[in-house]
Amino acid sequence: MQLTDEEKQIFCEVTGTFEVPEGAYNFRVNGKSIGRNSTDNIDVVPKKDKSGLDIYIKPGTKNETVHIPVAISVIGLEEDVYNDFHIGDNADVIIVAGCGIYNCGGQDSVHNGIHRFHVGKNAKIKYIEKHYGFGKGPGGKILNPTTEVELGENSEAVLELEQIRGVDSTIRTTTAALDKSAKLIVKERLLTHGRQTVESVYHVELNGQDSTADIDSRSIAQDYSRQLFKATIVGNNKCRGHSACDAIIMDGAEVHAIPALDAKTKNAELIHEAAIGKIASVELTKLMTLGLTQKEAESRIINGFLR
Repeated sequence: MQLTDEEKQIFCEVTGTFEVPEGAYNFRVNGKSIGRNSTDNIDVVPKKDKSGLDIYIKPGTKNETVHIPVAISVIGLEEDVYNDFHIGDNADVIIVAGCGIYNCGGQDSVHNGIHRFHVGKNAKIKYIEKHYGFGKGPGGKILNPTTEVELGENSEAVLELEQIRGVDSTIRTTTAALDKSAKLIVKERLLTHGRQTVESVYHVELNGQDSTADIDSRSIAQDYSRQLFKATIVGNNKCRGHSACDAIIMDGAEVHAIPALDAKTKNAELIHEAAIGKIASVELTKLMTLGLTQKEAESRIINGFLR
C-alpha cells in the first residue's frame, strides 16, 4: 500500500501498525479502498448500493481477525460509510476498526461510520474501535460513529471504544438488542481537550431471559471541552444491566452524565453508577514527591485512569 507519512501515522495509532495484516482486511483512504482481502472463512464484499462493506463470517470460524481501518488526509472530505457484519453461529473473531483524520486546512473533514453487527447463536466478537485526529488549522476533525448490535441466543460482544486525542467533535451512538443469555460488554475510553465536544449515547434492550449488559465509560475532560454521557438500559425480561460513568474534569471543562434505567418486569436487575471529579490532590502530591513535575504527575494519573 502506498501511504503518506500522515496516513501511516493514522494507521499506527488506530491499529498499531501500517503493515498489511494477516487475515481479512479492507484499508480505506480518502473515500476509496486501497487494499482488500478475504479468507476461506471471511468474505469482504463491497456494497453495490452505497459506500461500505458486507463482511460475512462463516459459522464456526475461530481465531481470525478482520481489519477495516479508515484514514482521511484530504481537507474537506465528508463521507458516510456503511459496514454490515454477518457473524455465523459459533464463530469467535476479532474486528479491528477505527478512523483517523489529518486536517491542516480551513474546511471540516468528516467521517460518519455506521457499523451493524448481526451476531449468530453462541458466537463471540471483540470489536476494537479507536478514533484519532491531528493537524493544525481551523478545519474540524469530525468523527460520528454509529454502532448497532443484534446479539443472538447465548452470544457475546465486547466493544472497546476509544477516542485517543485530537478529534474536534464526536456524536457516538450505540444501540443493542440482546436475545436469551446474550452478553454485551462495553469499555469506552475518551479524552477531550481544547474546545472539543463529544456526545456518547447508548440504548440497550435486554429482551431475552438471562441477558446481561455492562457499560463502563471512563473519560478525561481537559481545557474547555464538553462531554455528554447518556446510557439507557431497558429490561424487558429476567436480566441484569449495569452502566457506569467515571470522569475526571479539569480546567474549565464540562461533563454531563444522564443515566436511565427502564425495568419492564420485576425480574430485571438494573444498576447505574456515576462519578465526576477532579484529580485528587493527594495523588498529585505523592507522585511529585517522587520527583515528577505537576504536569508529569497529571499525565501519569490520566494514562493510568484510561487503561
